[in-house]
Amino acid sequence: MVAVSEPLLDTAVTVGLVATALVTLLAGYRIVVGPTTPDRVVGLDTIATNVVAVAALYAIGTGRGLFLDVALVLAIIGFISTIAVARFLTEGEIIE
Repeated sequence: MVAVSEPLLDTAVTVGLVATALVTLLAGYRIVVGPTTPDRVVGLDTIATNVVAVAALYAIGTGRGLFLDVALVLAIIGFISTIAVARFLTEGEIIE
């Protein structure tokens, strides 16, 4: 297995964080502009996914594994909230 040098890893993490920030800004634009509610839901789901990516990249950059647990919890919360909003949009209620 080839070891990755630290400057390369730092550069990759920085590029990943910048790319994630740009995609989050684009998703924020989609949330504000719309035009439909499902478009806004997709934008929110994209932001939730980007927050998970930021937590994972931070864990890689700092070497702290705790942030991977944070990323996992955020991913679960984002998934459940997306399902709840999708169910509300299709059926009009979340809990029967």
